[in-house]
Amino acid sequence: MRKIEKATFAGGGCFWCMVKPFDQWDGGVVSVVSGYTGGTIENPSYEQVKTGTTGHYEAVQIMYDSSIISYQTILDLYWPQIDPTDAGGQFHDRGPQYRTAIFYHNAAQKETAINSKKSLKESNRFQKEIVTDILPAQPFYPAEDYHQAFYKKNEKEYKLDREKSGRDVFIQKYW
Repeated sequence: MRKIEKATFAGGGCFWCMVKPFDQWDGGVVSVVSGYTGGTIENPSYEQVKTGTTGHYEAVQIMYDSSIISYQTILDLYWPQIDPTDAGGQFHDRGPQYRTAIFYHNAAQKETAINSKKSLKESNRFQKEIVTDILPAQPFYPAEDYHQAFYKKNEKEYKLDREKSGRDVFIQKYW
């Protein structure tokens, strides 16, 4: 029996790069939506969020079937997409709107996220502190249509932006 749950992550700068790994996961991921969460304005626009003044994070919300894929597996996909030691943004995307965070939707997700972060810290993969926040889920506002599945709709621009960001070099080095 299907059991659909939500996972919400702010990760690694622009949400474009967070969609593809989840969207292409084989089994259990139902949908991945780019959007905004954690801020003070209802239904913010990209133009508002990119100023860094609304308190929102650029984020993805993943709907998944927990009878097929666990929240732990979702977290295991999340961590290698980010630099969890950078509190000032991610890669070439700088500012508070590009911080990393795990937004939990229930007590079990909170506990799993805390344990996952602790395991990452104890792995000594990084010499710096793990600064990714673990926060209660807040209203999530889908981004404008042109941001959805950007990697599919604008393949050249996506590849160029990703290459320019330094994300893949970081991922190869640490993950």
